[in-house]
Amino acid sequence: MLVLGFPRWNQEWVIWLWLLPLLALLWDGEGAVSGFKSGYLAGLAFFLPNLAWVRHSSRVMAGAVDHSWVGIGPELMGAGAVIGLSGYCALYFGLWGWFVRRFALPEKHRLTRGSWQESTWESLRCSVLAASAWVVCEWLRSTTVFTGFGWNGLGVGLHQNRVLIQGADLVGVMGLSFLPVLVACTGWNTLRRQVAVYQGKGSCRTRLDLTLVLVVLLAAAFYGVLKVTRPQGDVVEVQTLLVQPNVSQVDAWSGRMAPQVYERLKTFTKLYVEGGEPPDLVIWPESALPVHLHGQGERWGLPRHEDFFNDLLAAGDFSLMTGTEIYPTSEPGPGGHVSTVLFRGSYGHRQEHHKVHLVPFGEYLPFGDHPPFSLLRSVIPGDFDAGTSTDPLKLEKPQVGIIPLICFEDTVGRLARRFVRPEPQMIVNLTNDGWFLQSEQMEVHAANARFRAIELRRPMVRATNTGVTCFIDTLGTLTQKLADPETGSTLIEGCLPGTVLVPGQPEMTLYARFGDWFALCCLGLCAVWVLFKKMISRPCLH
Repeated sequence: MLVLGFPRWNQEWVIWLWLLPLLALLWDGEGAVSGFKSGYLAGLAFFLPNLAWVRHSSRVMAGAVDHSWVGIGPELMGAGAVIGLSGYCALYFGLWGWFVRRFALPEKHRLTRGSWQESTWESLRCSVLAASAWVVCEWLRSTTVFTGFGWNGLGVGLHQNRVLIQGADLVGVMGLSFLPVLVACTGWNTLRRQVAVYQGKGSCRTRLDLTLVLVVLLAAAFYGVLKVTRPQGDVVEVQTLLVQPNVSQVDAWSGRMAPQVYERLKTFTKLYVEGGEPPDLVIWPESALPVHLHGQGERWGLPRHEDFFNDLLAAGDFSLMTGTEIYPTSEPGPGGHVSTVLFRGSYGHRQEHHKVHLVPFGEYLPFGDHPPFSLLRSVIPGDFDAGTSTDPLKLEKPQVGIIPLICFEDTVGRLARRFVRPEPQMIVNLTNDGWFLQSEQMEVHAANARFRAIELRRPMVRATNTGVTCFIDTLGTLTQKLADPETGSTLIEGCLPGTVLVPGQPEMTLYARFGDWFALCCLGLCAVWVLFKKMISRPCLH
């Protein structure tokens, strides 16, 4: 059921109801029900189809350009990646199931036959503990083991609910996951209480717990309405052009289209910067350059970067931002970075930023010198060094700070908040999703990314190689998207011009200041309850 709540189906109602069958097993299951096993199997059933797009990365390395068969080796490796990542992520569902069965199981007599006060407290106690534990498990999944993998928490499933998602500026997207679990658990307790009365096995009919939870839900909605209807203050307008080359990863690797790529980037850019009023900022996606920044592509008949950029930047008064790789020498080797560069006026006048949050097994190999991980070194496409700086880049005209997020960094809220300063800022994400072919991954990536705009209240633009190239405002609303007007496909080449409205006096949100404070409070609550249960269950010594 939960799979239907995320792209490509986007059925939000499932986010609120999917937990009920699992609660029927964990809270009403007879005998020695294993909470961990039940939760783990539920997680596996969710992640296997939800992460099926991961398989394309190894297929692309074997030359895949679509879903056609590319050989037993790459296909098995792709399937193994899906199974391995899904099996790992499902551990956190299992951890939640164990905690809920062990420490948040409602006592049946108190719930169905106690006084209305006792029944209400028992229901709320268990529901709050279960919701807190869920937030903790999502936080652990996003922060532990190889820098974490936090995609598609329950809060992301609310991405189309413009009102409820506004609370992310307080508690982050993981904090939003608290609400669906709280509602489902309290709803289940209420239903269980009424059924017990109907069967003659209970005497308490109170619905106060559900009423209180609905008040919390209404309060979250009211907060969202206030944010959505709040008048916009002074803004700095940044005229922006996003370029989407739509180059397949196979063509990018082979280099056979390198001359066409340079010409395409140059043509698209000059189309908008020559003759009229040029945009303030032109953005090319991650890995836009066929040759890394300091590479010597002229030996293959490619333009020399210094000449190429000097010629292009002389066409108008604008800044140019592009993704590239940067190595300390002219040849790829140790010490390389996945980077973004902001040019203005000339090739020599530039700012560089190196990606901080690298993708394990994609951009670096964890424990690469030790087996069994060392056996993968020959198939990992790159082994880069992580950057350390979280200083924003500076757009000179107009004067606006740029929060540079490369690739999957736009799904990591705890990283994005480190760039925030009390000044006009916009978020720029440079992405290459060509690794995942024509799958729903591009839509999934965009849905996870839009929460950074809400958490930080900074507008966001995403320049991607194969989609979704778009503009996102401070409310997380996707205001413009590059897509085929007839089919709606984002797998096209083209340009997307638009105006970014940057708040002149942006707020420093609670999330920007304190990060995952809500998840840590939930962790503290669960830890205190576990200790309390251990203390009261300890036998007294006389």
